Amino acid sequence: MDTILEARLHTQQKSSQNGRETSLWSSGSGMKLEAVTPFLGKYRPFVGRCCQTCTPKSWESLFHRSIMDLGFCNAILVKEENTRFRGWLVRRLCYFLWSLEQHIPPCQDAPQKIMESTGVQNVISGRAPGGAGEGQVPNLVKKEVQRILGHIQAPPCPFLLRLFSWALLRFLNCLFLNVQLHKGQMKMVHKAAQAGSPLVFLSTHKSLLDGILLPFVLLSQGLGVLRVAWDPRACSPILRALLRKLGGLFLPPEANLPLDSSEGVLARAVIHAAMEQLLVSRQPLLIFLEELPGAQGPRLSALGQAWLGLVVEAVKVGIVPDALLVPVAITYDLVPDAPRYAHHASAPLGLWTGALAVLRSLRGWGCSHRVCVRVQLAQPFSLQEYTINARSCWGSRQTLEQLLQPIVLGQCTAVPDTEKEQEWTPVTQPLLALKEEDQCLIRRLSCHVLHASVASSAVMSTAIMATLLLFKHPKGVFLSQLLGEFSWLTEETLLRGFDVGFSGQLRCLLQHTLSLLRAHVALLRVRQGDLLVVPRPGPGLMDLARLSTELLPAFLSEAVGACAVRGLLAGRVPPEGPWELQGIELLSQNELYRQILLLLHLLPQDLLLLPPCQSSYCYCQEVLDRLIQCGLLVAEETPGSQLACDTGRQRLSAKLLWKPSGDFTDSDSDDFEEAEGRYFRLSQQSRCPDFFLFLCRLLSPLLKAFAQAAAFLHQGQLPDSESGYVEQLFQFLQDTAQEEGFFECADPNLAISAIWTFRDLGVLQQTPSPAGPMFHLSPTFASRDNQEKLEQFIRQFICG
Repeated sequence: MDTILEARLHTQQKSSQNGRETSLWSSGSGMKLEAVTPFLGKYRPFVGRCCQTCTPKSWESLFHRSIMDLGFCNAILVKEENTRFRGWLVRRLCYFLWSLEQHIPPCQDAPQKIMESTGVQNVISGRAPGGAGEGQVPNLVKKEVQRILGHIQAPPCPFLLRLFSWALLRFLNCLFLNVQLHKGQMKMVHKAAQAGSPLVFLSTHKSLLDGILLPFVLLSQGLGVLRVAWDPRACSPILRALLRKLGGLFLPPEANLPLDSSEGVLARAVIHAAMEQLLVSRQPLLIFLEELPGAQGPRLSALGQAWLGLVVEAVKVGIVPDALLVPVAITYDLVPDAPRYAHHASAPLGLWTGALAVLRSLRGWGCSHRVCVRVQLAQPFSLQEYTINARSCWGSRQTLEQLLQPIVLGQCTAVPDTEKEQEWTPVTQPLLALKEEDQCLIRRLSCHVLHASVASSAVMSTAIMATLLLFKHPKGVFLSQLLGEFSWLTEETLLRGFDVGFSGQLRCLLQHTLSLLRAHVALLRVRQGDLLVVPRPGPGLMDLARLSTELLPAFLSEAVGACAVRGLLAGRVPPEGPWELQGIELLSQNELYRQILLLLHLLPQDLLLLPPCQSSYCYCQEVLDRLIQCGLLVAEETPGSQLACDTGRQRLSAKLLWKPSGDFTDSDSDDFEEAEGRYFRLSQQSRCPDFFLFLCRLLSPLLKAFAQAAAFLHQGQLPDSESGYVEQLFQFLQDTAQEEGFFECADPNLAISAIWTFRDLGVLQQTPSPAGPMFHLSPTFASRDNQEKLEQFIRQFICG
């Protein structure tokens, strides 16, 4: 901890020095700046290690400290040296020669092997429900199997793959400045590929380009043709046919038919056989665990869980002894297709529509506004090992209504000692066909892997800039001051174990970032040699808020802790009171635990993404440790109490000394009963008030949307369908944003999160009707008094 504090002190001194020096660069003096060092040398984190609790053997393998120093490569930079030939003609045809040299394995006779698989043969012979023995002719069933298989996949065409790789390489070089990939992470994946188990890449989903960019990157690194599980809703039939020739996979529509449907049974048998054949042939597979960009709904993809369930089932029945899962994260400075999916996310992308989008991208994203991309590959881990170890971490869970409703209404004060059960992702029919225990395993595995992917994501410069402009300087900031603030926030991000996706001179970096955000930022020359950077008021602030969410995981623990402290002080000190007055209040450790738990239960699981192997109480201790480490809380020793750092005077009690692995933390405060005498105060350092306010504001868009949703309960027209009530609440958020100027919470996704949270909390109830499920107010919250209690409960965590 001393090293971290010394590094932070050095960072602050360096940031202030940079702020003084770089204030001259815009004066036209031509002074050459010292290059910012965002990686801090030895303090630069190597992200992506797998979970040591669930997969300890995988954590020890496939990793060596030497790979941390291998550096980066640009995956779209192809030169003469990347081919076997040399000469001036090669330098002009290097893209074409490179595409010819890519290794594309020959297509095997997969359709015949799928037809001969046990599951498909059982359906054809009638030994399985829905087979030919129940009235169908075997020849007709075989033709149906071939039709379904043609919908799922097609043999990859080598000529088309090479032609597409050449065209894509030219397109990506026009669209992006670079696509950075860590050589050490790639070395881990190559070592895992040599182990003999199939590789399954589980990725975040930021853009429609992800399904094309990631296979290209991995093909260029020698991993072969990647089979991509696409969402059929996102593509037109013609585009689906093309993507199948390029290695795409599509779930047939019959797979979502009811479990007792013969067509559904046959389709699920074929898709199981296709997955088994794919894994046996050791072809790498890419599955997106997040929903489509711009989709309004849960974060975890139901389709991604269905594909992951097929992999888990194949390993469970012994088709392959094991599979290695590789969490993948991809981040952009700005998502190139953001304007499209923001308005037309529900329309499938056609072949000609995609070609026009490419032309518009090449025209709109000129050479001066190209973006950077970072692809992160986390440490591969064994699916078999996770399956064995993860089941021991499962405990009892309760609904949000059981956990929070009595506390919101003031009926009790104690928080139940159990975890929250919150599942927003719908269960598809392929997943329902599995055992309930396997369904739970797949849901928690997908959450665990998505947590690992998000934790390894690189933070881009646009996310840091948007965060500074929204939550630290919403009224504007001088560019000379912004240089120091940018450097400070970059290094604070790195100190928390998150990587950043940029480097270079500070002046060039900020010019590049502001040019990308030119639609949302105004530059005003207010005095000679300096500029005032002001976020443009209006709905464009919502785009900055979306960009800032990429930085939230790095500061999420501190943000939760700061809002919990704000809630604890809400009833004691006025929010507008001086910082010195708030620092007088003593905060007991048990009170802090309780307040953090309340906020954790309120926040959606889609935002927190807590790994299932980590308990809420363990996370509470982590939050408290983070607040102490960053200097916001200082221990206050009461007279006669044991010092917080005195471990030698502790007596062994008669209680069981061994605890589950998930309960170990770095602190000596694991036993909550021993924490009753521990007290803390807010630090009185000069930097703490601004930093505390900054942390609280990181969660303000979500919490304010929840508070406004609570205030809207007595105005909403109920009963109404889910889509209708979402539209009502979203319109209310927009109207409120126009009045108050706070556009960050006027987001349809925040409206959906608020409605679903209130449904889990028992505020809203769903009842079936001929027109579909209808929302109405529960009897408990029909009274205005209880509605105000709910709003007051939420607003206690909001800091102005």
